[in-house]
Amino acid sequence: MSIWNETLWSSILVGAAVKSATVLVSAWVASLALRKHSAATRHLVWTAAIAAILALPFLSAALPVFRIPLAGIALPPDAAQFQATVGAPAASIGTQTEMPVLGAPRSRLAGSHPNWPAWLLLLWAAGALAVFARMLVAYAITWRMSRMARPSPDHALCQTLARTLGIRRPVDLLETQPGSMPVTFGMRRSVILMPADACHWSAERRRIVMLHELAHVRRGDAATHLMARAATAFYWWNPLVWTASSQLLKEGERAADDVVLHTGARASEYAGHLLEIARTMQGSSVMAWAAAGVARRSQLEGRLRAILDSGVNRTAPGRPSILAAVAFAVAIVAPLAAVRAQDRGTSPQPIAAHRDDADDVDQVIRTAQAEKNYETLDAAATAATRLGKYDAAQKLLEAALAIRAAVSGEQSPEYGVGLVKLAEVQQKIDPKSGGGLYAKAAQLLGDRPEAASALTHLGLAALARRDFGQAFEYFEHMQNIAPGQAGIALMWMAVVRQREKNMDEAERLFQSAMAIQDPHSNEAAVVRRVYAVFLREQGSVDRASELETRAAGICQANAKGPTAPAEGVHRVGNGVTAPVPLTRGEPQYSDEARAAKLQGTVVAQVVIGADGSVHDAQVIRELGLGLDENALEAISQWRFKPGRLDGQPASVTATIEVNYRLL
Repeated sequence: MSIWNETLWSSILVGAAVKSATVLVSAWVASLALRKHSAATRHLVWTAAIAAILALPFLSAALPVFRIPLAGIALPPDAAQFQATVGAPAASIGTQTEMPVLGAPRSRLAGSHPNWPAWLLLLWAAGALAVFARMLVAYAITWRMSRMARPSPDHALCQTLARTLGIRRPVDLLETQPGSMPVTFGMRRSVILMPADACHWSAERRRIVMLHELAHVRRGDAATHLMARAATAFYWWNPLVWTASSQLLKEGERAADDVVLHTGARASEYAGHLLEIARTMQGSSVMAWAAAGVARRSQLEGRLRAILDSGVNRTAPGRPSILAAVAFAVAIVAPLAAVRAQDRGTSPQPIAAHRDDADDVDQVIRTAQAEKNYETLDAAATAATRLGKYDAAQKLLEAALAIRAAVSGEQSPEYGVGLVKLAEVQQKIDPKSGGGLYAKAAQLLGDRPEAASALTHLGLAALARRDFGQAFEYFEHMQNIAPGQAGIALMWMAVVRQREKNMDEAERLFQSAMAIQDPHSNEAAVVRRVYAVFLREQGSVDRASELETRAAGICQANAKGPTAPAEGVHRVGNGVTAPVPLTRGEPQYSDEARAAKLQGTVVAQVVIGADGSVHDAQVIRELGLGLDENALEAISQWRFKPGRLDGQPASVTATIEVNYRLL
């Protein structure tokens, strides 16, 4: 499956931009609070902050979502106008007026409006690539210079000083062109580049410069330097990040100065050497992106004051300080990454029936009771469920169940079917409920094919509590009583064996499931996708890709073409403007799809009425395992600013693509 989804990633990046400001402001406050502490301690704070903002986009994509209504004041919603999120896994919805190509990036109703999320991503990527290119050029130039340099005659002295500072790994001391600024480069194998005319310096100056560069090696400043440059490349447009990067580099230089002074160097002599080197040596602005120089003129004044101030704290942070910095970063970045904005106009909870709806429900129930017609109530409950009015649906199904009991008895198969319908709605209200109803329904239905739904839920519940033997029995029973679902049952049996780590038996069952399915059916596509997940986890990537391609082909072949608009319903274009989403229902990952790790795309055709509500929603490309029904339920809750024809609200036909993906 393609991971491209411009609305999802533009949302994550914009969210990271806002959240990174919170992290950097917190780091700035912490740095000010620690102004009496050592430069190394402040450098640690800035390092933690830079690492945190680099991790933010990836954590936002990976962590479970925590929604807060007030987040919309400061944070963008998790997607642009045409995005919804699916539970713990994620689903993205893109809306357009033409059938989408599977896997293609689609995110809006077709029309004259520009695709702002895609343009935002392109602009961000272009700027980031430009700054990254500058950084790569700097590293390439510095690496080439180090390759062309020759060993320095002071190499033995450098190794002695390195051992004095506790550096155990080898450090190369090389000579480069005269008049160049001494710098340190490299992480795996550190290199100190000294100018060729350093041989004319006093022994004390050469010793001081080498100590400063070795201090960078001991502190691992090459890695933090790279992190700072990467952050400025990724957040190239944000002045806060450039400032934070500058602060990190500045505190790193002061911390290296403190290491030199701890070796016994006199502050006045050290300051004099730095001043003379800055005056006579030429630093490269390009190399500054890749290497730490001994004396940058832009930082020199503040460093000299700190060196000559005998009251400055020069102690290096210990393990408690490092742990505190890590805790600071985690405490701030993890909650921020998980927080997503919730549209203030959108309720994530099922929509309850209004008072008028309650009156209508009561009227339908009274009529059905008078006629002893539970089928009418079943149909009304299905419509209420699709609209997300689960309380109303439950009330209708409870009344239908009472009619079933009166007509057929509480031990009848018809009563069992009613129990299954009621359990399915109760699970939408409370995912932990329904187990008892399914068990009773399975008992009443016995060997009838209608028991398959109850057996599926009971098997999934047993699988979730790792009762693999019981789960296998439920699915095996399902295979025996429902020939039309035998392939799906075998697939579930294979999943059980996979969880038991019996991979050979799982492989055999997957093969059997494919063998008995109609190879052109949507169920065959489901089995192939789930089998592909198994193969990919076993390392058979090529076989998995082949199955995924075949599954996509089946779904494409079985997709129903968009139907012609009914009278009075228009297509976008030729003077008809596109509707604009205002509130969105959030599709849910079904238990079956989550357990099977099923991913894919559901495509539905809808009519967006002149009142802004969704009508006549129907799936035209299926996915299976309950995801189609969940997509329709969510889509039916969308509300739009209606499309317009000649300035007046008009009914418009569109297709909505729901991408279910496990992150």
